[in-house]
Amino acid sequence: MTGKLVFESLRHKPIRTLLSALLIGVPVTLILTLVGLSRGMLDETAQRSRGVGADIVVRPPGTSLLSLSSAPMSEKLVDVLRKEPHVTVATGTVIHPVSGVTTVTGVDLETFNKMSGGFTYLQGGPFRQRNDILLGRYYAQQEGVGAGDTVTLLNREWRVAGVVEEGKLARIILPIDVLQDLTANTGKLSQIYLKLDNPGNIPQVISSLKAKLENYPIYSMEELTSLISVNNVPALRSFINVMIGIAMVIGFAVVCLSMYMAVLQRTREIGILKSLGASKGYVLQMILMEAAFLGLGGTMIGIVLSFVAQFLINTLVPAALHQAIVPDWWPIALLIALIAALFGALYPAYLAARQDPIEALAYE
Repeated sequence: MTGKLVFESLRHKPIRTLLSALLIGVPVTLILTLVGLSRGMLDETAQRSRGVGADIVVRPPGTSLLSLSSAPMSEKLVDVLRKEPHVTVATGTVIHPVSGVTTVTGVDLETFNKMSGGFTYLQGGPFRQRNDILLGRYYAQQEGVGAGDTVTLLNREWRVAGVVEEGKLARIILPIDVLQDLTANTGKLSQIYLKLDNPGNIPQVISSLKAKLENYPIYSMEELTSLISVNNVPALRSFINVMIGIAMVIGFAVVCLSMYMAVLQRTREIGILKSLGASKGYVLQMILMEAAFLGLGGTMIGIVLSFVAQFLINTLVPAALHQAIVPDWWPIALLIALIAALFGALYPAYLAARQDPIEALAYE
């Protein structure tokens, strides 16, 4: 009986119901999109790292997990590491920021091909001139260019030599010597990749390298990719928690205002219910159930909107951002929406339960 009464009440005011659910859905979308972006971009970074085909990564002293915008290592270290037991291929890269989270990577194509098996060219081919550049499929799509076209990066024009499939190293690739000269890092590297004769030798080689290269972060590729997660990125988890808190406040305010107005509009209805014997608990239950329905509806709208956000992001800026769909967060988002909705409805429900039936029936 109570459920039917609540359903009819929501159906009787479709615009108010839809707007209330939509306003709850917006912060739910914000949570799911933010978590999806964090996870999607980090997973993509890990995938591109695995695509290199290396077994070990050597990084400069003092660098963090995702901070590699400088080139403080000597290029001569590659030759030293190449002579280490069990190392079959060693190659270095230079990483330089372009804008936002976008970076350009300099590689020695010959040794990189030996390590990874080479890029898969969708258009064009490898570098032929010093002003040639390789672009990942998504970046080329975002910029609307293809092989033979010209792009402007780092205040210079480059000829697109080839468009490559995603999943290996980077989306923007230059010859390593060109990027070194352009960024005043001649003879310097950002990181070094090592490929071994047998993956079973990884622990032994890492132990040997750490003894020789003190203060250098040295990871197996498996360890490195496992560290690329939301919990290991400084302040990202805190940022997500702050956004969840903001979403709860928004949901609380929306439901509180919506239910307060609903109580005012239904003063006579509540008076009739109480005159027919409805208890304070029954009225309270009715208002809270209505709020729960709004929270559930808002969550469903938020989930749908997160798919819309993913489509827009992957269509408009596929190279800059990558959003994953996070179904494991749907129950969390529902719980957050329900908590915000129920707390937001408490005060209006309390007001409704305290109404005097005689005064309510005389209300106009």
